[in-house]
Amino acid sequence: MYFFISQLSISDILLTTDIVPKMFHVLLYEKGTITFIGCMTQMYFFGGSEASECIILTVMSYDRYVAICNPLRYTSIMTSTYCMILAIISWLLALCIMLFIIITIISLNFCGLNIIDHFLCDFLPVLELSCSDISMFQIEIYFFSIPIILIPVIIIVFTYTKIIVTIVGTPSSTGRQKAFSTCSSHLIVVSIFYWTMFSVYIFPRKGQTSTISEILSLLYTVITPLINPIIYSLKNNDINEAIDTHVSKYLRI
Repeated sequence: MYFFISQLSISDILLTTDIVPKMFHVLLYEKGTITFIGCMTQMYFFGGSEASECIILTVMSYDRYVAICNPLRYTSIMTSTYCMILAIISWLLALCIMLFIIITIISLNFCGLNIIDHFLCDFLPVLELSCSDISMFQIEIYFFSIPIILIPVIIIVFTYTKIIVTIVGTPSSTGRQKAFSTCSSHLIVVSIFYWTMFSVYIFPRKGQTSTISEILSLLYTVITPLINPIIYSLKNNDINEAIDTHVSKYLRI
């Protein structure tokens, strides 16, 4: 669990490092410029970190499924080597998919206005500036959304269905409480992350203003990485005990 949380943290750090500095510059000076290559680079790492988070959250749901539904086999299934392989696959799959998408965007023609009504180089605002036919690109996006959005959502729903059935069937109230506590942090993070993702990219509302789109984007690019460590820390006894130990040592000094 801690290994996958560390991978999630790396994804959040990459995302905020890619987005926040330029965002602060735009907010402070109420304007900002970025080169085309800089925009594509920001979009690549932004999309790569978001895609990797989708897959890592799915792997974490599988980890919780094994821990609760097959506790006696957990150590034999989720070995260090197996966890490392899952993490490498998650990152490679996300970064490779984003590379294909960015190559397709670079091949488009951009003409006319070059002003993005957003605080980052997001896919939809950038595509609105293109004067090329983006129908094939849209088909490509829907195709690549299968391994990074559709399949992860199906796996998460399946694993949590099995987890809930297992928890309900647990005779001990202490066991049910412990199992629910183990999954609650991850479920909160998944709910916030996918709700904002679906609101922006999958089911955008008709007539949605750019301000609403920017607020929703702000949720999963800045707010979610900010609250992820808080959620996991507050719900994790080991982390709380470690913090108490270090604080106690500091106060004694």
